[in-house]
Amino acid sequence: MATVLDRLGKWFLLHCDCEREHDYGISIQSCDNPGWWVKIDLRQTELCHREFVPVRRGELNNDPQPPWLHCYVEDDVFNGAGDPGTLEEILTIFLKWAEDD
Repeated sequence: MATVLDRLGKWFLLHCDCEREHDYGISIQSCDNPGWWVKIDLRQTELCHREFVPVRRGELNNDPQPPWLHCYVEDDVFNGAGDPGTLEEILTIFLKWAEDD
C-alpha cells in the first residue's frame, strides 16, 4: 500500500512536463504556532478550477491550541495548516480531493 508521501510524489510527477515544475510546486513548511503549512500550486492542473470545500477544526486564532487544522484553496493554491500532529492528515485531505475522479 502506498504511503501518503508516495501518493503525493506520484501526483507531483504526473504534473511534471519539463516546464510546469519550474514555476509551480509543493512546499511543506513548519510554522511558529507550532505546526505545519502545506502549499500546493494547482495552476496548470485539472484541480485549478475544481471546487474544494474548506476543512476546519479547532480554534484558528493568533495562537491556536491543538487540535487545529484548516485546509482551503485560495488563488489556485491548496493551503493546509495544522498543529504538529496533522501533517499526514493535511496531505491525506489534499490527496483524497485530488484523486477523486
